[in-house]
Amino acid sequence: MDSALTPPTVREIADGYAFTGPALDLGAVLLDGTAYPDAQVRIPLAVLNRHGLVAGATGTGKTKTLQLIAEQLSAQGVPVFLADIKGDVSGIGAPGAPSDRTSARAAEVGQQWTPQGCPVEFYSLGGQGTGIPIRATVTSFGPLLLAKVLDLNETQESSLSLVFHYADRQGLELYDLKDLTAVIGHLTSPEGKEELRTIGGLSAATAGVILRALTVLENEGAGAFFGEPEFDTAELLRTTPDGRGVVSVLELPAVQDRPRLFSTFLMWLLADLYQELPEVGDLDRPKLVFFFDEAHLLFKGGSKAFLEAITQTVRLIRSKAVGIFFVTQTPRDVPAEVLAQLGNRVQHALRAFTPDDAKALKATVSTFPRSSYDLSAVLTSLGTGEAVVTVLSEKGAPTPVAATRLRAPQSLMGPIEAGALQAAVDASPLTARYRDAIDRESAYEKLAARAPRPDAVPVEPPAPQREPAPRREPTPRREEPKGAGGLLGSLLSNPTVKSFARSAGKQLGQEISRSLFGTSKRRR
Repeated sequence: MDSALTPPTVREIADGYAFTGPALDLGAVLLDGTAYPDAQVRIPLAVLNRHGLVAGATGTGKTKTLQLIAEQLSAQGVPVFLADIKGDVSGIGAPGAPSDRTSARAAEVGQQWTPQGCPVEFYSLGGQGTGIPIRATVTSFGPLLLAKVLDLNETQESSLSLVFHYADRQGLELYDLKDLTAVIGHLTSPEGKEELRTIGGLSAATAGVILRALTVLENEGAGAFFGEPEFDTAELLRTTPDGRGVVSVLELPAVQDRPRLFSTFLMWLLADLYQELPEVGDLDRPKLVFFFDEAHLLFKGGSKAFLEAITQTVRLIRSKAVGIFFVTQTPRDVPAEVLAQLGNRVQHALRAFTPDDAKALKATVSTFPRSSYDLSAVLTSLGTGEAVVTVLSEKGAPTPVAATRLRAPQSLMGPIEAGALQAAVDASPLTARYRDAIDRESAYEKLAARAPRPDAVPVEPPAPQREPAPRREPTPRREEPKGAGGLLGSLLSNPTVKSFARSAGKQLGQEISRSLFGTSKRRR
């Protein structure tokens, strides 16, 4: 750094970002509208499991910041998860397009810009989109997360937990929404009320509210998200043979009208990772960095128990080497208990057009460490692709607040062509594993097959016919998976084998334990 040309304030800020270990390069220090390319702003890889926040008004460049961080993480061997809300993140899998604007930005911030894409897997919720379907069983999803999706109050949430508890004890597998509907219907029927008395009560009014909410969810097409094959979240931790981290992009435009569902589904992914990963403490780099876009949707309307579970998950998952970046418009969108867990901050421009905007600006400024900037003025004058940054140093202390002109992503800043996206999905080894839904025997089938009541009137068999009509096979309720013929098919159709499988399933169901969110801890 040329000390003769660099202001003392810039030199002091740059010294706070002079890390010795591996780090991500964000951009150059910005002072009075001038970028100083010799003064680089960076984030150490080792502190990314301390979580972070990317905030700013619409159109200020938050998505490009995610892309910039994600592609550098991938290059350094760290897998990344991105939720593609608007459909413009898929370009991270393709090299960027050179332009005068990109060249100018690279020169301003001291970047050696080279077009380069990342290894990408494209996913979609329940197959609603082009990507590989991500599904979860209702049992795995758990009552707390499902109550958030259904917009239940705390009383209804506790009643739903009771239903899950009963299903676990009885070995009634809840794979999809029809299974849960069947169990609730059974518990409110004359046959089920006696069983219900042994574990608590479920009023008809509460059951009716839950059933109506499930019907609405099903009618909105959300039933496709629940079922099998269930997605194994370990797929998000993969690296390529050359050592780069795989970027998992979840496309969400098809479910934009169901924001509560997709935000809660993202929380399920995190909860499942938390349950499955071992404790490893602080590593030199995280195992996964998870970007939680539109974070305000997750917290809005959540019950006290739900918010407490989020806070605890965020606090504890860092010891499993997972970093979370919440992405939203203002820090006020994130509860204080969660905000207190976030060590890294990239704050894009804020607007102050209304009294509420002014309050949000004041609150945002108050959350930054003391700095030489007039942050109220800086945060309302930042341009697109500029942000105020403070992160944790390698020693865990906050770095100086730095207004920063950010680097340009090296991947394509926009969506890739539909044909290229489809080709990438078709070529993925995961497509054959997760593409086709399956429907195994579960609560719906088991309850439907239960013997009639002893007081039921027996039905007389029809009189024998001289020439019996040709046998008609019953129409299956769902298409069964292929390949069950031969010896395997004979074994599976054997009554003894079926009885053993049912007993084993019931025993396994009784052993289900549940985590903070009521999600199943045991891998199905």
